[in-house]
Amino acid sequence: MMVRLDQMNSEEFQKYLSFAIKYFADEQIKSGNWKLEEAISKATVEYEKLLPEGQDTENNHLFTIRDGSKEVGMIWLAQITNEKGFIYGLNIWEGNQGKGYGKKTMQEIEVLAKKFGLKSIGLHVFAHNNIARDLYEKLGYKEKNIKMEKTL
Repeated sequence: MMVRLDQMNSEEFQKYLSFAIKYFADEQIKSGNWKLEEAISKATVEYEKLLPEGQDTENNHLFTIRDGSKEVGMIWLAQITNEKGFIYGLNIWEGNQGKGYGKKTMQEIEVLAKKFGLKSIGLHVFAHNNIARDLYEKLGYKEKNIKMEKTL
């Protein structure tokens, strides 16, 4: 496996954005945060705030993950301050999951983050996403906050 991170072009970004809005909306519904009828519009607003200039939004680095010429996923790293980064998205496309692409991508993004001068990287993972939580813990990411809620 030879993982390479290539800056997204506009076509790849549009494909990612369509996927990401739906995925984020679905995850918010699963978590009990949003209702079905409002989820897509709320997710769209969030992405418009985070990426007002699309893939050209300053301090945001959106990459297509490739294994050779094959597209296997995407990762989005935002530079929050001069020293802190935040991964807003890591998605390995269906059919490519469970093959080590997530782990290798995280290792590659850490190399790039250091080149950008970052000293730390944060990320968010939904509590129900045990596969992602396990991966991040194995890579040395530590929980900093835990939000808990009870539905009545």
